[in-house]
Amino acid sequence: MMSLGRAGNRWHTDSRAGDRYAGADRESQKLAAECQSAGYSGTLIPYKCDLSCEEDILSMFSAIKTLHQGVDVCINNAGLAHNEPLLSGKTDGWRNMIDVNVLALSICTREAYQSMKERNVDDGHIININSMGGHRMVPSADEHFYCATKYAVTALTEGLRQELREAKTHIRATCISPGIVETEFAFRHHNSDPEKAAAVYESIKCLKAQDIASAVTYVLGTPPHVQIGDVQMRPVEQVS
Repeated sequence: MMSLGRAGNRWHTDSRAGDRYAGADRESQKLAAECQSAGYSGTLIPYKCDLSCEEDILSMFSAIKTLHQGVDVCINNAGLAHNEPLLSGKTDGWRNMIDVNVLALSICTREAYQSMKERNVDDGHIININSMGGHRMVPSADEHFYCATKYAVTALTEGLRQELREAKTHIRATCISPGIVETEFAFRHHNSDPEKAAAVYESIKCLKAQDIASAVTYVLGTPPHVQIGDVQMRPVEQVS
């Protein structure tokens, strides 16, 4: 998700008419229609983009530059997991997780920064939606490679923060690391076992997508001199 424009030099935490956001995931077309029907005051512009394909990502950023000048905020939210253990997993599954969870995030980050730099945007923000899996390994072989990609996101975000400082910008970098969030993630992760996926969300009172959105809003609303490195959040009932 990317913010394409704003009025004034300070970030706002409310949506106003004229705000424009680009979505580059498989649900953006549907979400754009839902936002319109709900009377949302901003505009969500969906882009068809395969985030595992660099050419698609570059084409999307080129279109954003042509049509909307550029990006002020980049929220790297795409992520996936496959049941591919370290001792028996398929290489294609590992590669897909790296392509989406690590490389797509890095490519989008690079292109968003270049967009900000070209337009002298010095107070932009890059937010990586990480995972608690990026801070500890869960005792499940199905999750180990996924956790490794999220550990990479933790390292990449801190590396980005350091590079932004070295570049003498005031652009900020933040991780938001949720625990279990009730989305379609588990159903895609356990696509051959929908009952197992449903059990993930039925076992405890999970976080909701709105909880993550609220964390993003909080991060964007902090004063320009405040650097939020990582927001770790999980359901109260979650064990690890």
